[in-house]
Amino acid sequence: MQPTSQTPAQVQRAPKPEPVPLEQVLRVAELAQLELREDEQQEMLRDLNAILGHVAQLNELDTRDVPPMTQVNVVMHSDAGHADAVDAGNVLRDDSVRPSLDRAKVMATAPETDGTYFKVPKVIER
Repeated sequence: MQPTSQTPAQVQRAPKPEPVPLEQVLRVAELAQLELREDEQQEMLRDLNAILGHVAQLNELDTRDVPPMTQVNVVMHSDAGHADAVDAGNVLRDDSVRPSLDRAKVMATAPETDGTYFKVPKVIER
């Protein structure tokens, strides 16, 4: 992201989000297969609108001089009173091709299988 030449007074503020209507909360609950009691519906509505309000406040912050993060595995340390970001190195293993389990041996140990997939009891009712 390139810094702009706008002064803080010129930075456009994000409009306050419209409140989420109860119908949308109920639709999300339905998609997530959640059954919400009436009091839970109102609580979810209040919480969701509060979260969106906080996000709107964050969007108002002037982040032009904040460098974008490219890695999330950065360690913060204090050096002479200043917080500096220091790359801790790659803490993840190299992505390399390795042999996987033999399907026939795995399926032979399964309680029930069709030879390709494990068969399990149905757990989601609609």
